[in-house]
Amino acid sequence: MLLTAAAHAASWQVQPGDDLAAVVRAAAPGDTVKVARGHYRTRLLIDKPLTLIGQLRPTLSGGEAGDVIRVTAPDVRIEGFIVRDSGSDLGAQHAGIYLAPGAHRARVIGNDFAWVLFGLWIEKADDVLVAGNRITGKRDFASAQRGNGIQLYNTQRARVIGNDISFVRDGIYVDVSHQALFRGNRMHHARYGSHYMNSYHNVWEDNEVYRNRGGLALMEVRDQIVRRNKAWGNSDHGIMLRTIQDSVIEDNIVAGNARGFFIYDAEYNTLRRNLVINNRTGVHLSAGSFRNSVYNNDFIHNREQVRYVASRDEPWGVDGGNYWSNYLGWDQNGDGAGDVPYQANDVVDRLSWRHPQIKLLLASPAVHTLRLVARQFPLLRVPSIVDAHPALAPHHRDWRHWLATQYD
Repeated sequence: MLLTAAAHAASWQVQPGDDLAAVVRAAAPGDTVKVARGHYRTRLLIDKPLTLIGQLRPTLSGGEAGDVIRVTAPDVRIEGFIVRDSGSDLGAQHAGIYLAPGAHRARVIGNDFAWVLFGLWIEKADDVLVAGNRITGKRDFASAQRGNGIQLYNTQRARVIGNDISFVRDGIYVDVSHQALFRGNRMHHARYGSHYMNSYHNVWEDNEVYRNRGGLALMEVRDQIVRRNKAWGNSDHGIMLRTIQDSVIEDNIVAGNARGFFIYDAEYNTLRRNLVINNRTGVHLSAGSFRNSVYNNDFIHNREQVRYVASRDEPWGVDGGNYWSNYLGWDQNGDGAGDVPYQANDVVDRLSWRHPQIKLLLASPAVHTLRLVARQFPLLRVPSIVDAHPALAPHHRDWRHWLATQYD
């Protein structure tokens, strides 16, 4: 090992065969440890401000025991490694990198994580940056036995940017963590792409979640900005909004999922300019999800546009009509808005939910007659999403690109 002194810090060079853990212990706060390409079976404790740099992607293997790297000090930077083979004890929260309470301003950049239980566990560490990492969990484990790709608990102002996460339980799990930015991440082949709980004032933008059970799951939260994300090919929902208030969900693409949006107990939110296309159900709306502003969205070729269960109509499109591909009205004055309100559900829809076998008769004259009679007689009408002046043309020009997207 080679030590180079500088005015206020030292640089340590580690070669294969050297004791990396011993060098980390010997380094002084503020030093830099550079690790040459090679395989190092080690478990590191970094308890002082330190920079750890991998040269040509050396491998750090924890031998499938404990955490590969545990950080307990602020201002630590870890960059350029393959971090692999953590332990597998969920109760002990074994991780590739564990940022323990007090590891404020940590920087974890450009690493590959493989065969780790949790990729990063971040607890009570503020102002951390996690960027450009690739995280693959213990993919041979059953989903419930895996950890999460990135777990944040009780943190402030985290920045999670440009990571690729797969074969974990949940891609990014966020609990009691506020004022965070999640941008440009890809989560796939997991239970949930993201899983929010009890977290406020966060931004989720330009991410892609696909081939999961659920895409984005935002639960028990408020003051979220969720924009320009792509949620496609998920076997349950694209975006779940559950017990959420005062949030903006805009410019997202939700395509080819079992349910595009699953909205439950959501109030005082704005949903605008989203493309909801080719889902089995475009929006599943229930449990008192009232007083939301929903406008200028496109609902295209969803097998069932909206499944709405409530005791009263809910107006959408007040600030600008939504486009519905199955709208059958007209535009007599040519202003681009329909003259006849769009009603998402009718008595036939309700019957088909309760008795799925009725779908075999949807094209029959009897069912068409029932729809017609229900529209003429208000006593037969059921509560519905009502768009008073729906748009006559889609707001998204490239919507056809998403028609082939489907979950497996």
